[in-house]
Amino acid sequence: MTAFILVAGAHTGGWIWQEVAARLRESGAEAYPVTLTGMDGRGRPAGPDTNLETHVHDLLRLIDEVDAPEVVMVGHCYGIYPVLGAADRRPRRIARIVHLDAGMPRHGDRALTLMPDEAIRDRLSHGAGTAEDERLIPPPPHEGWQRWGSVTGLPSAALARLAENAVPQPVGTLTQPLRLSGAVSALPTTGVLCTGNGSSIAMVEGLVGLGDPRFRVLAEPRVSFFELDTGHWPMLSRPGEVADVLLRAAAGEGHRVTAAVREQPAHLRPFLIDVPERHRERIGRVDLHLPDDRTENRAENRAADISDGLARAGGPWPAVVFVHGGPVHPDVRPTPRDWPGFLGYARYVAGTGAVGVTLDHGLHDLSDYGRAADDLAEAVDLVRADPRVDADRVALWFFSAGGLLSADWLAVPPPWLRCVAATYPVLAPLPNWGLVGSRFRPAVAVRTAGRLPIVLTRVELERAEIAATVEEFLAAAKECGGDVEVVDVPLGHHGFETTHHTEQARRAVEHAVRSLLRHLRG
Repeated sequence: MTAFILVAGAHTGGWIWQEVAARLRESGAEAYPVTLTGMDGRGRPAGPDTNLETHVHDLLRLIDEVDAPEVVMVGHCYGIYPVLGAADRRPRRIARIVHLDAGMPRHGDRALTLMPDEAIRDRLSHGAGTAEDERLIPPPPHEGWQRWGSVTGLPSAALARLAENAVPQPVGTLTQPLRLSGAVSALPTTGVLCTGNGSSIAMVEGLVGLGDPRFRVLAEPRVSFFELDTGHWPMLSRPGEVADVLLRAAAGEGHRVTAAVREQPAHLRPFLIDVPERHRERIGRVDLHLPDDRTENRAENRAADISDGLARAGGPWPAVVFVHGGPVHPDVRPTPRDWPGFLGYARYVAGTGAVGVTLDHGLHDLSDYGRAADDLAEAVDLVRADPRVDADRVALWFFSAGGLLSADWLAVPPPWLRCVAATYPVLAPLPNWGLVGSRFRPAVAVRTAGRLPIVLTRVELERAEIAATVEEFLAAAKECGGDVEVVDVPLGHHGFETTHHTEQARRAVEHAVRSLLRHLRG
């Protein structure tokens, strides 16, 4: 018989698992919904020393009491921290760990990174929260739960129940680092991804394909995945489906991404347009692909109608800065400026008489948007200062999660910025991207962009969570009279330039380039 130990996220307790536990028991399994110390609001109040270790020991006592041949531990959100801490000390008792819309914390990580409130996160990060009246973090108000994760699929009654039963979270549970010996890393693991909260198997495969060493573990045979089409509280919105998935996970079922990593990574496949190399100069983290006063390539000649007025012998030429997405681990090789897609775009525009600029910025983690924005601003200054560049004719082109970096430029467009382009962009932080600051909201910033031309390339088969941010952006732009041109890619996927070599896709790229260069000429 399998016993499921169910551990909830911040501000909640065992009550949140009531329906899931009932369905598991109906199937013949044992179910133990856990209310950790200080999380019931009554019987075991949080003392001054309540911390992550307190919650780990809560689970260790339960593991030792459970008399079942197989124990599956399920951690939701914050709950994965004490789950991993306890499983690491009782690895022989644990048959599987299930991450239910939860992250992958490692040794030394703190659950503080889950806090969506930047002010509280910063305060606690600097050692505040030790005074008598600061030992507990109050739960969010009824209307504030969206900031802790998407409430998609959550009935109004369930949301009301969530708000009514929520209790303060002991500060020490969030600020104390997780201690792991490494024993837990060998246990079978299942990730249950909630697509309404911005996670998906496709996203996992994309992260693995990038070669980020942090995600290699996700391709191991012991790791499996399921998707649930709902928000961050599936035990309330889809209890029957959660129970079914947990039973299937315990049986060893689930999608595995092992096969995906055997193929050539999508981002390293050839660009969909055959363009010749151009003279390239590398200056720090920035590469300049320079025009040679000729448009030899047939594909580039299709842009001849707008290249007049751009190409000048020796320059100065206008410039297009291509901004990659991420996060991309700093150890990934090749780095984005050497990926075929960005090389292809930069060489293409260089063939039409503009400088194509690629760069590596510091978006290595979701908390790095500020650093990446500084890197981009520095790169733009370097490009504009180059005597071969027309400093008054520059365009910025953002891709994927790099789309959030467009917010600064949309909010207060400088006079030299002639156009902003975005291809399959993320234009608002996804629901589970709590570490991204409020500064990076293009769907808000576009309201002050005025008549700055925007060329947006949209793929038909976009991930639903990303497509929603694009629609939010377009709705905001329409309300304020923004100048947005949408270029659609029929049957196109995220990253289509290296995976979707159709004539329709090529025409979309050519169309977007023509439109952007037309604005540079104007």
